[in-house]
Amino acid sequence: MIVVTGAAGFIGSCMVRRLNDAGYHDVLVVDDFSRPDKIRNLEGKKIWGEVHRNNFVRWLERNHHDVDAVLHIGARTDTTEMNTAIFDDLNVEYSKALWMLCSGYGKPFFYASSAATYGLGEKGYSDDHITIPQLKPLNPYGQSKQDFDVWVLDQIGLRQSPSVNQPPAWAGFKFFNVYGPNEYHKGRMASVIFHTARQIKATGSMKLFRSHRPDFKDGEQSRDFIYVKDVVDVLLFFLEKRPPNAIYNLGTGKARTFLDLATGTFRAMDLTPDISFIDTPADIRDTYQYFTEADMGKMRAEAGYHQPFYGLEEGIEDYVQRYLKEERVW
Repeated sequence: MIVVTGAAGFIGSCMVRRLNDAGYHDVLVVDDFSRPDKIRNLEGKKIWGEVHRNNFVRWLERNHHDVDAVLHIGARTDTTEMNTAIFDDLNVEYSKALWMLCSGYGKPFFYASSAATYGLGEKGYSDDHITIPQLKPLNPYGQSKQDFDVWVLDQIGLRQSPSVNQPPAWAGFKFFNVYGPNEYHKGRMASVIFHTARQIKATGSMKLFRSHRPDFKDGEQSRDFIYVKDVVDVLLFFLEKRPPNAIYNLGTGKARTFLDLATGTFRAMDLTPDISFIDTPADIRDTYQYFTEADMGKMRAEAGYHQPFYGLEEGIEDYVQRYLKEERVW
C-alpha cells in the first residue's frame, strides 16, 4: 500500500492519479476531507481507503505492516499566513512524527519541501546539503519547510552525529512554482496561470504585478514554473527506482517571466494578449521573490532522472485546453 498525505489537494490528488495510471490501486489517501471543493479532486480515482490526517499517526502505528511507502505531500501552504504556530504544528512537528515512524518501521518516506526556502536567493538555488542550513526564507511558510529540511539533515549527521532514526529510503523535494490541474480550490494561492485564465475569461485582459525593483522591468519577474505532471513523474521515479537519499530541487532548471506565462495563456486560449500592470499587494510586497531557478544538477547526475520536462508553453496549452477550459480534474 502507498500512502499519500494531502491527497485531496492539488499535487496530492495528481499523485494519486499518476499512481493509478502506473497500476497502483492500493492507495491510502490522507487529508482532512472537510472541503467539498477539494473532494472532487479524488473523484474517479482508485483508492484503498481514506484516513483523516489527525488520525493518521495512530493509524500508521497500528497498520504499518501494510504500508510500502509514504508520500508526504500534505502541508499548510498559505504564504500570507503569519501565524507560525500553524506551520509549526502542520508542517514541522507532524512531518517529524511521520519521519520517526517511517524510520522505526523501516518504511520509505518522501516529502514535499519548497523553493520558498531560498528566500531572495542570496545563497543561490543549489540543493547542496552544506548550503541548505544557510538559507533565509521570507515568510513563515518557507521557514517551516526550512526548519524541517534542516532537522532532516541533522538526522543524517550533517552537523552532528548521525541518528539511527532514518527511513531506509527517503527524499525531500524543493518544489518550485508548480501549476496544473486540480488547483481549483486554492484561491489566492493558485498558480498565476490559473488566475490568468480566469481573469481572461471574465474581462478579456490580464493584470500582472508591477515590479517594485529597479533591476526588473514590469512583467519580467521570473520563476521556475514546473507542470504538475512532471512533478508526479519524478515522485513516481523515486518511489520505484530509489535513487540516493537526499534533498533535491524539483523545477525545470529554466526561469521564465510572468509576461511569458501570461502571453502563453492568451495564446492557449486563442486570444490576442491584453496585459497591464498593478501594484504588488502590500502584504506580500516585502517577501516577494523576483527570481527563482532550480539547480537541477543533483537530480540529473546523482538521482539519474533524465526525462525531459514540459516547456512552459507546452504545459500551459495542456493545462488550459484539457482542464481549465471545462474545469476538469485530472
